[in-house]
Amino acid sequence: MVRGKKIRVGISVGDPNGIGPEITLKLLQKKRLLNFFTPVAFSSMKLLSYYKNLLSIDVELRGVHSLEKVASHKLNVINVQHDDFTIKPGEACAEAGQYTRLSLESATRALRDNHVDVLVTAPLNKDLIHSKDFPFVGHTDYLQSTLSGEALMLMIHHELKVALLTHHIPLKEVSKQINISRIIQKIKTLQHSLHRDFGIAKPKIAVLGLNPHASDNGLLGDEEEQKISPAIEKLFGEGILVFGPYPADSFFGSGKYKNFDAILAMYHDQGLIPFKTLTFGEGVNFTAGLSYVRTSPDHGVAYDIAGKGIANANSLEEAIFSAVKIFENRKAYDELESRALSLSSKRSHLKNNKEETRR
Repeated sequence: MVRGKKIRVGISVGDPNGIGPEITLKLLQKKRLLNFFTPVAFSSMKLLSYYKNLLSIDVELRGVHSLEKVASHKLNVINVQHDDFTIKPGEACAEAGQYTRLSLESATRALRDNHVDVLVTAPLNKDLIHSKDFPFVGHTDYLQSTLSGEALMLMIHHELKVALLTHHIPLKEVSKQINISRIIQKIKTLQHSLHRDFGIAKPKIAVLGLNPHASDNGLLGDEEEQKISPAIEKLFGEGILVFGPYPADSFFGSGKYKNFDAILAMYHDQGLIPFKTLTFGEGVNFTAGLSYVRTSPDHGVAYDIAGKGIANANSLEEAIFSAVKIFENRKAYDELESRALSLSSKRSHLKNNKEETRR
């Protein structure tokens, strides 16, 4: 907690016809959780009341018109949509995409204006939200354009952390996006996040190769030799504990991942297939490298089960508590850094005074 106050968790509800509203209500009916944070859902009373009544979920909703009036021990609801929206659980439609965008944009503004402390985003449908007014392919790209910093998609679990060099691009474009400077930048962002956000003093990072068997010494491609290895060598020479490139096919099954604090994968499925296989339902998507904390569950909108009362809220719970913990870690880290700088400045001042006295 910060200065004795509970952390304010902003929640964008994602696709209103998906499971986002349902898992938000299901989770927050656990009243004991409200002792640890204050939830603020960017949605509407109509939408959340609909799912509350449909699924008989016992949770107290509090509509608020101003973020200054958010109440503790309640699920606060900020209205971001006119009530003429027709709710259709399990159905993909353009109106749902617009609703999703308004919720996300409103929650992000509140985060940027420090009305909430962290942002947790429920799943969205990338196809529906993408438009000329929202030219992004997902949360990460949008947040990169809106908040300061260099976004890094980092999937986190207490036993495994996997970062992505590239994420939502076609597979045929991956090799074009791999270069030495990009690898260096992403690994430095990852290393700093592990240090600041997770309290790991000297993190060990593994890097996966792009090609089968990490190219077999150039037999199956040259990205490892020309781009990945030179970046690793340069960073290792700077004191960052980074190793590889490792063949991706055997890295997880052999248990090698347990020897590292985090892994950098070259593309989306290379990292997310093993991550979700090992952690599904407990993993969290964290956007590292930004000036604010954002997390998300590790699953999608799940239209096939929306409105049926069977969606599992475990990943959302993990996402919220991960955001809270990362926020606390950052505060502690920044305070220590500030004290260290202040102490260093005082020592330098005293040294200069002594030198002046000797003269």
